[in-house]
Amino acid sequence: MQLNLIWNAVLIVAVGMLLLRLAGRNSISQMTVSELVIMITIGPLLSRPIEDKGLWNTFGVASVLIFTVFVIQYLKIKFEGVETLLTGKSVLVIENGTINEENMKKMRLTTDNLEMRLRQVGIYAIGDLEWATIEVNGELGYKLKANKQPATKQDIQNLLLLIESKFSDTSFSYQKDTPDVRNKKN
Repeated sequence: MQLNLIWNAVLIVAVGMLLLRLAGRNSISQMTVSELVIMITIGPLLSRPIEDKGLWNTFGVASVLIFTVFVIQYLKIKFEGVETLLTGKSVLVIENGTINEENMKKMRLTTDNLEMRLRQVGIYAIGDLEWATIEVNGELGYKLKANKQPATKQDIQNLLLLIESKFSDTSFSYQKDTPDVRNKKN
């Protein structure tokens, strides 16, 4: 009897890992409500064989739950209305640097909570944002205003070219005055 219990425990972990691996790699924060409900249901279900509820019945039911995840994901991909119904859409909470109070109330989100989320991504002024949304997985999406966006490598290269062109009439040249370390031999 003891060996059977050990075998069941090992089999439960192996099959549970296989089923959850098949279900996908989404972290909990990326799961939709339906996926989260199914995953939460699988945990207690996998422990039922330990209570003598039937090993293969448990695996069958867990497999049906994972199959349900696949069907829901397929329907969401195939039909946009199903995705909207099951997962919702992102909600705009900041427009042109101002808070959308109506959408904040719908989300039951306080200004303090929104500001905390903004600080977590390095934004300290709401006015710096063109827009911000709360995505369907609860994460914050945003776009900074053009003048508040960080400079890209291309921006810096363009600036250097502009500086060089301004001083090309004089004897100063950025590339000529800057030593080329790559071509020097010691």
